[in-house]
Amino acid sequence: MPHLTQTDASIYRQGSNHRNTEEVGKMGRAATDLILTSSTNQRFGSANNTLESGSVTFFIIEGLASLGEKKMILFVLMLVGYIVILGGNSMIVFLTLSDPKLTSPMYFFLRNLSFVDMVYTTTTIPKMLSGFLTDISTISVLGCFLQMYFFIQLAVTGRAILTVMAYDRYVAICNPLRYTAVMTRPVRLLLIAGAWGFSIVIPLPSIILGGHRPYCGPNVVRHGWCDPSSVRRLACTNTTVDSTVSLSFALVALLTTGVLILTSYIIIGVSMSKMGATQRLKAFGTCAAHLTVVSISYGSATFVYISYRVGNFSPEVRIIVAVLYSALTPFLNPLIYSLRNKELRDSIRRTVGPFRTGAAVPAVKDINTVS
Repeated sequence: MPHLTQTDASIYRQGSNHRNTEEVGKMGRAATDLILTSSTNQRFGSANNTLESGSVTFFIIEGLASLGEKKMILFVLMLVGYIVILGGNSMIVFLTLSDPKLTSPMYFFLRNLSFVDMVYTTTTIPKMLSGFLTDISTISVLGCFLQMYFFIQLAVTGRAILTVMAYDRYVAICNPLRYTAVMTRPVRLLLIAGAWGFSIVIPLPSIILGGHRPYCGPNVVRHGWCDPSSVRRLACTNTTVDSTVSLSFALVALLTTGVLILTSYIIIGVSMSKMGATQRLKAFGTCAAHLTVVSISYGSATFVYISYRVGNFSPEVRIIVAVLYSALTPFLNPLIYSLRNKELRDSIRRTVGPFRTGAAVPAVKDINTVS
């Protein structure tokens, strides 16, 4: 080993110290990077765990917020329509409960249908109306699935009651002599209970599946209410099974009620073909209102389904079409039955008559006083 002078030794020590300082600095930076990386990974890991466990606690209902000032026009139209729905169907419920001449099974079923129509529209329209008046419309996850369940359940209940009413018309036209013996009060209650039981079961599988899915954002429902397909898109997992189950049970509900109604009217048509002209006209009059409501209900459902599959509509148009579809039958039911049914028209006159007479009497007195 060569001999080092004092100067060389000093230079060597300075170089060693410099290298040691650099190594310490590198080790410090490496340690700092490791700590930062670990901290970052922990934060992301915690966030991922939270998202995977379902961090969404509420949904934002987008509705028609993108329309700006135009949405107030829709607010007024929807509010007026909702008032008409509540008023018209409440009138039918009141008349069929209070008028002793409206005690036949047909009016019992009509009263139940009117009640269902009022509750059915109440599950969605008030929430939409409040959304027009606020910047952001929110709903809890539990509230969203409850709204979804009752919307589907009441829609199926309405069609099930229309099916029961078709059976009632079948018995009245094809077996008129046995009508009162067949359509007793226990039978009517059993038919209504069957309609409600059928509708309670139909939405359960898809709602239970959807409720157990994780929702980790985004949480904006691109619809006017908690529509099943719109909420399903927000799940953080594969929902193919959910879609299949939902479609299967929807087809069961539509086809079961549709086939039974169609079968009833085919038998009614065959029976009417064997009647005379006067009897045929009378028989057609007894089922004209119900047949009109059924045609509108299933016709509008078919139109909406085809338009969704064929047409390339904006989200706003789809929401408006969905609202019109859900509110059309409840809106028209009172009008159709009050126009088509003579007994119901007479009951309205008997109920409104005293009020009109009472309002007219003071006017006559004022005219006599002036004279």
